[in-house]
Amino acid sequence: MIKTTLKIEGMMCGMCEAHVCDAIRKAVPSAKKTAASRRKKEASFLTEEAVDTDRLKAAIDATGYTCLDISSAPYEKKGLFGRK
Repeated sequence: MIKTTLKIEGMMCGMCEAHVCDAIRKAVPSAKKTAASRRKKEASFLTEEAVDTDRLKAAIDATGYTCLDISSAPYEKKGLFGRK
């Protein structure tokens, strides 16, 4: 799994967060656990494969918000009990 995090400027309320999540889901149909936070000024989601960052940035910018940065990193699901 890959966790993609976007730095987004312009979110002011819960509806803004919902609009950003909708834009992500439309640009990346395979996105899971999509979440946005106006306080942190970021959004994140999980995918099985790398995403097209240009398409994602364009989708966010088209909604009226500004995508400042996109970063991706490997993600491992954390279980209830730590495994070694």
